Amino acid sequence: MSAAGDSAAEQTAPEGSSPEARLAALGLSLPKVASPLASYVPAVRTGNYVYTAGQLPFVDGVLPATGKVGAGVGTAEASALARICALNALAAVVSVAGSLSAVRRIVKVTGFVSSAPDFTQQAQVVNGASDLLVEVFGEAGRHARSAVGMAVLPLDTPVEVELIVEIRS
Repeated sequence: MSAAGDSAAEQTAPEGSSPEARLAALGLSLPKVASPLASYVPAVRTGNYVYTAGQLPFVDGVLPATGKVGAGVGTAEASALARICALNALAAVVSVAGSLSAVRRIVKVTGFVSSAPDFTQQAQVVNGASDLLVEVFGEAGRHARSAVGMAVLPLDTPVEVELIVEIRS
């Protein structure tokens, strides 16, 4: 996305359009919410906030890649996986909030990147998630963020993303 904010979504779906219309303009739809891997739920609503569990880049129940970024998994591939994680996180948000239109703003994104010891581009990887959120929600998709390198993640996934989202009352 350029500094002027002319992402593909903003070019195909007008700024005032719904997040659902923007998602469709990207050729995307929300997947089924992934089943938890342990003792937790995919998302929790408390008041006007939704907190998602860490979401892996499952596509139809399968991880499209495993391994460490910087040692077998490239930065661009990992960024695409982070985008999938964000899409999965949005599905978890909708499971407790009802719709994407219920989202007032994306507050915080935390991205975990399974990194080779010398890999230092975690921020570029997590941009995959951040860029999707801005494409879907426009200015309301801009958020605070952490991009953290990890030694290993569940199921040897290269990336995991969680969200904090403010929703309308």
